[in-house]
Amino acid sequence: MGAPPAPRLSRGEFIALMGMIFATVAFSIDAMLPALPEIAQALTPGDPNLAQLVLTSFVLGLGIGTLFTGPLSDSFGRKPVIMAGAALYVIGAILAWVAPSLELLLAARILQGLGAAGPRVVATAIIRDLYSGRAMAQIVSFAMLIFTIFPAVAPMIGAVIIWGFGWRAIFLAFLIFSALSVGWLLIRQPETLPRAARRPFRLSPLWEAFRETLVLRQMQLSIVVQTLIFGTLFGTISSIQPIFDETFGRAASFPFWFAFIAAVAAPAAPINGILVIRLGMRPLVRRALLAQMLTSAFVAGLFAFGSLDAAGFWVFFAWSCSVFALAGFTIGNLNALALEPLGHIAGMAASVMGALATVGGAAIGAVIGQFFDGTPLPLILGAAILSGLGALVMIWMPRDRG
Repeated sequence: MGAPPAPRLSRGEFIALMGMIFATVAFSIDAMLPALPEIAQALTPGDPNLAQLVLTSFVLGLGIGTLFTGPLSDSFGRKPVIMAGAALYVIGAILAWVAPSLELLLAARILQGLGAAGPRVVATAIIRDLYSGRAMAQIVSFAMLIFTIFPAVAPMIGAVIIWGFGWRAIFLAFLIFSALSVGWLLIRQPETLPRAARRPFRLSPLWEAFRETLVLRQMQLSIVVQTLIFGTLFGTISSIQPIFDETFGRAASFPFWFAFIAAVAAPAAPINGILVIRLGMRPLVRRALLAQMLTSAFVAGLFAFGSLDAAGFWVFFAWSCSVFALAGFTIGNLNALALEPLGHIAGMAASVMGALATVGGAAIGAVIGQFFDGTPLPLILGAAILSGLGALVMIWMPRDRG
């Protein structure tokens, strides 16, 4: 006889909890955006662009940690790995709080990213333990609504903390957030992987699971497409504060504009959750990428050849909303497509996909960020190219049958 299924929270509480766990990453990145000018002034005054590495170093640690947390959760259970990741995240936050140089701050952010990989990846595995196919895509889409709310409020929270206590105090806010989100999970969510279903933590079974994950065609293509999407997102996140500051002279009001962007983009996730049941995952991803490619190419043309003057800000604002909406129509669907046939090794599959896509996306985003020349054009051109490549790859994606 198989192990009995794990008890479930109510659908609403489960979605809210998973959304808050996912939001650990968004909060850890977006709350830092208002601090970039002060970090640059304090730690790297000769090259302000280097302050962007505070964001990409966290994402690098996240990608590396993602490779390990899933297999560990397949062997030891979901909740213990989340607890261990949260402990690393808190230690990284404390070290970043006291770091006296940019190099040590970046090292602490890498450690913080390593810890955040636990909640991020294992939450995906928990959802796959309980749901599959289009139902999983729908749950992830609704959870991402909460995930997208945090970018709306995180820069304002960061700005308030900077105003009252200085930019270093943001790292203490990360500690509090982790305690609340992980504490909620530990108290309310039962373990979803029973002992009978756990895999031995030995090299041979791990290698077999790793190989099984990577030979699956839809996993391979999902990783490639997610890498391109994450490259667009991380490039935008790295460049958006300098663009608001240097291009449009709106540094002081940036947290409010960023909140507005997130609020406008937020409905994409629940709309996807409604449409995915009827249309399927693959068509939605393909159409979203095509739309982003055409939008970015058109906007790049306006900035390159047009005379936008004051209208340039509003064009960039609308384009930024489209980039963040892209995540709502793609990430959950790609996760569900890749994990649908791999429920028995959901932790390993989530780790491999998350690690490769995150590290690749962080590298692409860091390169795009360093091309910032005082205008939005390099960023928008990069988004057009990456979205076009993603749409092309989706031609070979197997059709979902959920």
